[in-house]
Amino acid sequence: MKITNRLWRFLLMPLALAGMLSITSAAELNSAAVIYKLPDQIPWGPVDARGAQQAVVVGDPSKPGFYMVYTKWTKGTHFSRPHFHPNDRYIVVLQGTWWVGTGPHFDPANTTPLPAGSFVTHFGKQVHWDGAKDEDAVLLIQGEGPATSTYVKEE
Repeated sequence: MKITNRLWRFLLMPLALAGMLSITSAAELNSAAVIYKLPDQIPWGPVDARGAQQAVVVGDPSKPGFYMVYTKWTKGTHFSRPHFHPNDRYIVVLQGTWWVGTGPHFDPANTTPLPAGSFVTHFGKQVHWDGAKDEDAVLLIQGEGPATSTYVKEE
């Protein structure tokens, strides 16, 4: 029995080593099948006056057609003002808590918190406003461009 156990150990050691090496090395991907950007390769724009920052990952939101953008609302009670978009937008909260309000009455104290994992639909031509309070909120926004915003008179 001792010889059988030693033989199994001898045979399994190279397999275990090969398994460990395959975990630490990445496969070469065919760029015709898959392209990707790691988080540090995604070009984020500067933080704007509202406290928001964007990175376009697919398409061009300023033109007709499908687009996807990451939007980060920085902490510190940063909000957009009441506005609407021409088309529906589909949003996933990836990190933090995103605070959302509707209608022309701007009141950041009266917003709904949407934690990471939440899915939101902003319907086209419907007034809303949103942002972050005590932590950054990172969103993935998808829609059909152009992704313009029309601000409305606040009440």
